[in-house]
Amino acid sequence: MAFLTMLTPAEGVAAAMLISLIAYALLGGADYGAGVWDLLARGPRAEDQRELIAGAIGPVWEANHVWLIVVVVLLFTGFPTAFAAVMTTLHVPLSLLLIGIVLRGSAFTFRSYDATEAARKRWNRVFSIPSVVTPVLLGAVIGAIATGEPGRAMMADGAIPLFSTWLRPFPIAVGLFALNLFAYLAAVYLTLETSDSGLQEAFRFKALASAITLGGVAWVVYLLARTEAPLVFAGLSRSSWGASVRYATGAFAIMAIAALWLRWYSAARLAAMFQSALILWGAGTAQFPYLVPPDIDVAHGAAPPIVQKLLLIALGCGSLILIPSLIYLFRVFKGHTFRPGRPAGDEPVRPKPA
Repeated sequence: MAFLTMLTPAEGVAAAMLISLIAYALLGGADYGAGVWDLLARGPRAEDQRELIAGAIGPVWEANHVWLIVVVVLLFTGFPTAFAAVMTTLHVPLSLLLIGIVLRGSAFTFRSYDATEAARKRWNRVFSIPSVVTPVLLGAVIGAIATGEPGRAMMADGAIPLFSTWLRPFPIAVGLFALNLFAYLAAVYLTLETSDSGLQEAFRFKALASAITLGGVAWVVYLLARTEAPLVFAGLSRSSWGASVRYATGAFAIMAIAALWLRWYSAARLAAMFQSALILWGAGTAQFPYLVPPDIDVAHGAAPPIVQKLLLIALGCGSLILIPSLIYLFRVFKGHTFRPGRPAGDEPVRPKPA
């Protein structure tokens, strides 16, 4: 609490953006990851895996997008200069990202009601392919911002480049990292969505495999950051704060893998969530105080102080409604994943998506 009182209104809004982005990754990101496993489902129980995925994300997938909306609204209202830079220089990947969100959401709904098997398979592809592409685009946008290319493009004379700001090794590597992270979270979460030991083992294996590949991609991102995102690299490697975040992230990663190996699925979920949150928190704070390097920082890119204060008041009032509502939603539809000892075969009733 003392830390929060030390923040300026603009820094408070920036912190709320980062926290909302973390919440979106932990909740909405896992929905994308579930789509990845839907696409990769193979073997005699592939349809059982797809049914489990549909039942797991059906009641909550649309509500999870509220965190992305919060990020966009806070950026637009609180930091209009940064919003203009991001939306102007990265409008191509952001437009494709929005199309992907719409396609996968529409397909997820339509496939539940289509009468023919052939049509459902087509909707499955429309759902699954954007579930792979959209996280890559989201990560590429975040990676591009960290490189400072959007900021430099805004300051340069001439036309805004369409592709060179984000079709670069570091943004693409961050996109692949985001895809792997979301798939990892989804696999961990799905181990708790069923009491069928066969399905649990299938997603346990997927979680362990994606945890290993996540570590490999993380090292590639870290090494590329040295030259392409020096501000983030310096923040993570040359400060005591960055070192503590790295060590804590590694500790939670080891705990998650160990818990998966021992089949302690609730502990694995908790450790994976802390691991993922620390990754995003570390990356976000590493480039502080910049929103869009190298020139747009929190202080100079912010709206007038009165706007920031009113925005924080509105955010606080909205949170009093939003957070209890989401807690109730998850308690109703996800409460079974927090109750130990559910007997095998005692599956919860899963409604079709609205």
